[in-house]
Amino acid sequence: MLSLSNINVSFDGSRILRGVSLAVPERSLVCLMGRNGVGKTTTLKSAVGLVKPDSGAVTLAGVDVSDQQPDQRARAGIGYVPQGREIFPHLTVWENLKLSLVVHGGKPNGQVDRVLDLFPILKDFLQRKGGVLSGGQQQQLAIARALLTDPKILILDEPTEGIQPNIIDLIGETLLKIKQEGRISILLVEQYLEFCLNVGDSFYILDRGAVVAEGPISHLNDEVVKTHLTV
Repeated sequence: MLSLSNINVSFDGSRILRGVSLAVPERSLVCLMGRNGVGKTTTLKSAVGLVKPDSGAVTLAGVDVSDQQPDQRARAGIGYVPQGREIFPHLTVWENLKLSLVVHGGKPNGQVDRVLDLFPILKDFLQRKGGVLSGGQQQQLAIARALLTDPKILILDEPTEGIQPNIIDLIGETLLKIKQEGRISILLVEQYLEFCLNVGDSFYILDRGAVVAEGPISHLNDEVVKTHLTV
């Protein structure tokens, strides 16, 4: 579904990514992990077109999108929820959702009902400004908004950051539902190990801008965690 091949990125002469390659197959959830500052967010931004690599290729459903702008990649099927969520705080929940449809030229066709079924708490807050929602509610809104673009792949940057445990569980259950529907693949950056073990199919670990470990989620054992993830 999504493939990054030998991605190299430099900022101001410093190498940030060093030959990063990863693949997100259809109907799967892949966790991208690593300590702080190792290049995880830069990898996601390279995938969605917000960072232009020095070299390497990004393909989506077999099509090379390396030269496409972020809006073109979004229309091609990449949905992105950045770290910090970036909802529109002065718009209502409904306006945030509607704007996603308008920007992507889509028609509801039951999609709004679908995302509200996935995140039922939003039904009660449709007329509430996004900025007054809790962090967990904002994260649900951000994911719902991305789903309304009808993506082939959903990319999430630390969806559990700063969120209360019960909402983390809810988001995990929702991601599993989305994966089980078989229409959308998921790539997420996540530092919460238990979350990855519960929802992931496979993992990649970055260190100093390079992939240092990868495999099925069952291989994410204590030795791997101690070597590559423990601070």
